[in-house]
Amino acid sequence: MNGEMEHALIVLLTGGLILAAILIKWGLKKTAVPPLVGYLLIGAVLRFTASGNGLLSDTTEGFLNALANIGVVVLLFRVGLDSNLQSLLGQFRKAWSIWLGNVLLSGILGYCTASWLLGWPLVTSLYTAVALTATSLAVPVAVWRDVDALDSPGGALLLDVAELDDLSAVLLMSLLFAVTPVLKQQNVAELVPTLLQTGIWLLVKLLLFGGLCYLFSHMAERPMTEFFIRIEPMPDPMLLLVATGFVFAAVAGLLGFSLAMGAFFAGLIFSRDPDAVRLERPFIVIHDLFSPFFFISVGMNIAPDAVTVAVVPGLFLLVAAVAGKFFGTITPAVPAIGRSEALLLSVSMIPRAEIAMIVMRHGRQFGSSAVSQEAFAAMVLVTAATCAASPLVLRRLLVRLRQKDVPVDTPSQPTASD
Repeated sequence: MNGEMEHALIVLLTGGLILAAILIKWGLKKTAVPPLVGYLLIGAVLRFTASGNGLLSDTTEGFLNALANIGVVVLLFRVGLDSNLQSLLGQFRKAWSIWLGNVLLSGILGYCTASWLLGWPLVTSLYTAVALTATSLAVPVAVWRDVDALDSPGGALLLDVAELDDLSAVLLMSLLFAVTPVLKQQNVAELVPTLLQTGIWLLVKLLLFGGLCYLFSHMAERPMTEFFIRIEPMPDPMLLLVATGFVFAAVAGLLGFSLAMGAFFAGLIFSRDPDAVRLERPFIVIHDLFSPFFFISVGMNIAPDAVTVAVVPGLFLLVAAVAGKFFGTITPAVPAIGRSEALLLSVSMIPRAEIAMIVMRHGRQFGSSAVSQEAFAAMVLVTAATCAASPLVLRRLLVRLRQKDVPVDTPSQPTASD
């Protein structure tokens, strides 16, 4: 295949995938199933149909992987942009025990399931554990918004706990990503001092990067945003957000962290500026254009022969994923907010999506010794199952509470029976 034909095929494939993503999003709009499940299916079907016929050349896959990396940046940038750092800090006293409980239990169950029950290597088990500590903010938020409960204290607590989950998962991912080469050496004698040295150096770089973000946020962000709004109302200010997110993502990558972490912190920088947050609506076009490519890439990375062998591990991990978030959330939440609200919050924390798959995708970059095809495919099954099923249960719970005139907008006080 000559270069011109290959380029034409890439353009054709890109256009076809965008159209397929739009149709999937439209088709699932009236259901509780989030579009990302359809995007995963698109990627898996593409891999299955293209295997052996030369449709996905190295050049084509490289281009799609580049689009997937852009998708990672816009996904995490929007998560940071949607975050309210001041509100998060204000709710931290109430949310920290719930956050700590669900993250610890999810990580422990994930590691034990991967290492003890499935017999996976140390590095694979650690990536699985970190992936299961995250939650999907977008999936439960859509359900709470549909029933007009997102602005309630219960909805606010959901946002805070989920944001803390995502932040801790991004930090754990960055640490694990940095020490994976050391862990793969399996030199027990040198492991602890090397991990300590790597962790200290990673902390120094994190402080430097955090300092850079802080200085930009307080000294340069608002004047720059106001300047672009003044000289050209649209779309330049929105493109400024995109460009800044790319720059900070790249800086984080050059420092040895991840594109995801840099994009997340870039979103946090702009989240404190009301003018910048108002630019989120036009930014959604960029988000909707590129974010599906990340999930399509995830689906493409599933080898057809890995699906069947991943079913049983996927079921084990699914049990660990549901149990870790549900019991890790409801146990500390009941004394704080009451049984009804704790049940809603626990079900809301179950879905795994973008950050969980970003963690596993990063592990795949180190090869099968870090994250095997079996582990990757099993986590895709967990993502699809939790994102498809938990919104159905959550919607029924919210509707049932409203029908019983149990207000979800005011936290109930624990009773003697609770």
